[in-house]
Amino acid sequence: MRSQIRRCPQCGRYSLSEVCGRCTSPTVCPIPPRFSPEDRYGKYRRETLKQEYGENGKYRKV
Repeated sequence: MRSQIRRCPQCGRYSLSEVCGRCTSPTVCPIPPRFSPEDRYGKYRRETLKQEYGENGKYRKV
């Protein structure tokens, strides 16, 4: 079951709509996806993180 609550990445407000009412930017789901040991796309997600952030980790851009 997916959550209906959404969060605006610009202003940080929570909403139920697809667009923020305060700053009109698109909202995203704040809940991370569930972990599964049989994750079919985990390899690709990790490759994308390495390309975007390098070997420094997940929190510092290269």
